[in-house]
Order: sequence, then structure tokens, then C-alpha cells
Amino acid sequence: MTETAPAKPEFLAQPPGPCCWAGTLHEGSPRGDVEDILGAPTYVVRPSDVKNAPAANGHVVLYFPDVWGLSVNARCLLDGFAAAGYTALGMDYFRGDPISLYRASKDDPLPPGFDLAAWRAKHSAFAAETVPRWTAAVRARFGAELRAATGTETRFACVGYCFGAPYVCDLLAGVGGDGDGEPVVSAGAFAHPTALKGEHFAGVKRPLLLSCAENDHAFPTESRRKAVDLLQKEGKVYHLQLFQGVGHGFAVKGDPSDPYQRECLIESVRARQRTWDLLTIRTFQDGARNKVSRP
Repeated sequence: MTETAPAKPEFLAQPPGPCCWAGTLHEGSPRGDVEDILGAPTYVVRPSDVKNAPAANGHVVLYFPDVWGLSVNARCLLDGFAAAGYTALGMDYFRGDPISLYRASKDDPLPPGFDLAAWRAKHSAFAAETVPRWTAAVRARFGAELRAATGTETRFACVGYCFGAPYVCDLLAGVGGDGDGEPVVSAGAFAHPTALKGEHFAGVKRPLLLSCAENDHAFPTESRRKAVDLLQKEGKVYHLQLFQGVGHGFAVKGDPSDPYQRECLIESVRARQRTWDLLTIRTFQDGARNKVSRP
């Protein structure tokens, strides 16, 4: 009798597809610098790099980009986090090989014969192996730097867009931690995610902000509801934002010339900053890493 192989877990958020390529390239003058951390080009921006930013609050945001990589859009978002007082670092796990490299313009399809599965497998493998080590290296270096500068304990938050969402959930589940199973990040967020399964939601141990689009082929309504049901069933701390009338990519590649899309993008960022301010600076100041007060 032939044994039946166990069914593979279904994706709730689908792997990257055509909806992930689309979007608007923004204009801006990024303020940070790029340096190599464990073979991954990393965009680093501090509050001191941004005009009129407050003094550093002593905390760090880790940014995991969508398939456009560290585009000007991504760098300007990172500058925005620095403008709110955070030291912000964006990891380029594509190492200069974003999907946009293969399109003549933002409106072009991928060229015939492009092996999307191979491209995704290559960069997913590098990211899965490197993100935990990269996070540990960033914690060691920037944690010490900020503790020396501010005299307070440094907290870490993380955000992922599209391709970056699984790495947020991994960190929230304790991957890459200190060996005790506890996460090294205090809170996490993602926007218009891809490549997430139920286990990603069931495994999180820290608060998660979900910033979602109403019209998202990668994370449609039924899947979003299943994800929320899982979070509720497991008693997770989460907050769901749902933006009507926008699609996948709105939080990083929305059209800034459209007032509504622009406001959705801005409000998505504001919500992250409010959540991180609460969870990294206030709620966790007393050292209660595993407790979040609920209203």
C-alpha cells in the first residue's frame, strides 16, 4: 500500500506574482548611506541624517523590502522612520537584483523566458539564511551604539512589504533569537504580504500590525479573514488596517499624484510609527517583554 504524502500547507498570502511588479516610482533624495552587512547591501539612515528630525529615540527599525528592493521609494520610507526618531536599516537581500531590473519601465511585463521561480528561489534562499544572522549583527552593533548614545535599552521593530512579510513573521516567532525561543524584536508590521502560510500567523509571539489592501490578488479577502481568525484563535496581539479601494503595493508604490492613494500610503506609515512608539518605547519600558496591556 502506497503511503500518501502529507498535504503541504496552503498559502494564505500567495507567492509574488504580476501584481507585485506594478506601482509608481517616487521622486526623492534619500539621506542615508549603503554599507555591506554580511554580504547584504544595507541602507542605513539615522535621525541625524534627516533635517528637522528629533533626537534619536534609541530604537531601531528593520526594513525588509518588496520585489523592487531598495528603490528610492523604500529609501524614502526609511528616511521617514528616521525622521520620527528611529535608526532605520533596510536589507537588500536581492543584492542589486530586484525584479525591476528586468523591465524597461514600470509598465512593462517581465521579458519572455524570464524564470521567475528560479529568481524567487535564489533570493528566498539567501534571505532565509541571512536575515537571522544579519539581524544579530545589526543588534550587536547598533544596540551598543544607541545604548552608549542614549543610556537606554535599545528596542527593535521590523516591517516587511510583499516579499519581506515572511521575515517579519519569522522574527516575531523567535527565529534568529538568543536561543531561548523568544523574539529579539518588540513588534512587527507588514503591508500587502506574499508567501505567508497559516503557521506564520500562528507562530508570532509579539504584536503584529497588518496593513492590507481591499483589492489584493496576493492576499484576498478570504485569506485575510482566515489569517485574522488564526490570530484570534491563538490569542495573538494584532491590529488590522484595511484600506478600501487600493491594491497590492499601495503602502510603498502607491501613486503620490493621486490624493487618496497618497493618503493611504501616509496613513499606513503613521500607523506603524504609532504602534512602534507604543510598543517599543512605552509598553516595553518596564521590561515586560511578553505582556502587552489590552484596552
